[in-house]
Amino acid sequence: MAISKPNGSKPEDQKLTRFHVSATGHSLNYLPEYIATRHGFFKEQGLEVTVSVPRPWDLVLDELADGTAAAALGGIWVPSMYRDRVREYTTFAQLSNRCPLALIVRKPVVDGFKLSDVAGKTVLMKSGNGASVGLFFKMLLRENGVDPKSVDYVQDLDGAMLANLFQGGMGDYFFIDNVSARIMAKRNPDISVVMEMATDGEDIPWSVYYRETATITPAVIDTQERFCAALKRGMEWVMQHDAESFRDELAEIFPAVPVDVLVDLTNIYRRDSMWTSPLVSRHGFDRWQLGIADGRLVTEPLVYETIVDSGPAMAVKK
Repeated sequence: MAISKPNGSKPEDQKLTRFHVSATGHSLNYLPEYIATRHGFFKEQGLEVTVSVPRPWDLVLDELADGTAAAALGGIWVPSMYRDRVREYTTFAQLSNRCPLALIVRKPVVDGFKLSDVAGKTVLMKSGNGASVGLFFKMLLRENGVDPKSVDYVQDLDGAMLANLFQGGMGDYFFIDNVSARIMAKRNPDISVVMEMATDGEDIPWSVYYRETATITPAVIDTQERFCAALKRGMEWVMQHDAESFRDELAEIFPAVPVDVLVDLTNIYRRDSMWTSPLVSRHGFDRWQLGIADGRLVTEPLVYETIVDSGPAMAVKK
């Protein structure tokens, strides 16, 4: 929908407002944003959306601080741990409603898999792109009655390095992004995907948009509302189209990934509530705060309204 301006004109009739997103990655779970850009949904809202993926990932905070970015896209654990310590950030929209990771094992699974099977084993987890991988997996173990201390972890290495080491014999399980897990299993018959978090990991605000609280003005809120309106259209478009019908577009967005993997996984994400609404899930937020607190990134779970402004997302629900 197009949010009309006070004078009655629509945003697309006016000069485009630059809205730069500094993202922590280029990922399949960000698909509705890419669709909104490619299909002109942001432009219809009067926004020129651009994206950067700085390396290392935490430079997204620098791009917020120097005004390069209107929003950072990443995990809500960052605004959580920074609050009352370094700087306050406010989250105004959610993109991914599920964790886009998977657990793989280096042998065929014959008798089925239970999460309790990882007790007494070694799990590899990359840590180069933040704390969320380890936080989520250990939270999931606790939720399923498995003591995280009963598992050994290797989580201080780069993902590509761990992938090679895992295939060479290191560890028992590997917790990795779902796309890479599918590619590895497709290419290596000795590897099986035993659990995909999009299906079995339940709701969680995995990827959100946020900016420095002190920089928020009425004009900023206006652009955030328009951004949410376009993002909502992007989500609706993806949900209304079987991935097979836009496989060529998926191949253009992710040229390094086998298109069959993209199609299959996109349809799983569509089926299993990866994309729901720009509104940050309150239930998912409360759940994730427990995981963040158990990981000692915050002293105690934060209240939803402390770091989430639901106004921009709620505006497009009317």
